[in-house]
Amino acid sequence: MKANSIRARVRAEMTDEIKEIARRHLATDGANLSLRAVARDLGVVSSAIYRYFASRDELLTALILDAYNALGGSAEEAEAAVPRDAYADRWLAVAGAIRDWAVARPHEYALIYGSPVPGYHAPEDTVVAATRAVRVLGGILQDATVAGALAPNDDPPLPPASSADVARVGAMIAPDVPPTTMARGLSAWVALFGQVSFEIFGQLRNTINHRDEFFAHQMRAQARYIGLPT
Repeated sequence: MKANSIRARVRAEMTDEIKEIARRHLATDGANLSLRAVARDLGVVSSAIYRYFASRDELLTALILDAYNALGGSAEEAEAAVPRDAYADRWLAVAGAIRDWAVARPHEYALIYGSPVPGYHAPEDTVVAATRAVRVLGGILQDATVAGALAPNDDPPLPPASSADVARVGAMIAPDVPPTTMARGLSAWVALFGQVSFEIFGQLRNTINHRDEFFAHQMRAQARYIGLPT
């Protein structure tokens, strides 16, 4: 039993070291990971890597899962620290945590929200991790709806195809939220990640210089758009 425990610990440590080196390669090579290059930096023959990851895609999946879970965890922790009835502040905390995480880890952010990796198809087991952050938003909308705190809107009904999409998402993350409000929430979510992506990928360079202030203003505007009381 003790020998098995030692082997498991050594394997876990080796797996973490491989992933850490792979993350460094993301910074220089993007998602074009080479197991041979990772093995070289680790100081082992390339065949040794295959004892831990059967392929480049398996290593990419591990990195993607780690990134989604780290981002989701940051959003959850920030939101949990805000009083439950401060709905707009909960949204602002989530938005700020996501931006802070992305700015601190731009290459990991690019892995999950940048251009798709050619030839790579994410397996189904990434879905739960990928939805952790948006479920936090869903919780805010759900709580505000149940409390009767959401401001109503007079948006026209959604087109039938879009209505089905929004209803499917709403059923997963905020079942009591009205469809038009759910649509506004999803638009705010797109606006959040659009602004973060513009910042991470350099589209705001020489355009928006005071980015902290601009981001905070935009996220407050999105809170009002959703109907969250401030």
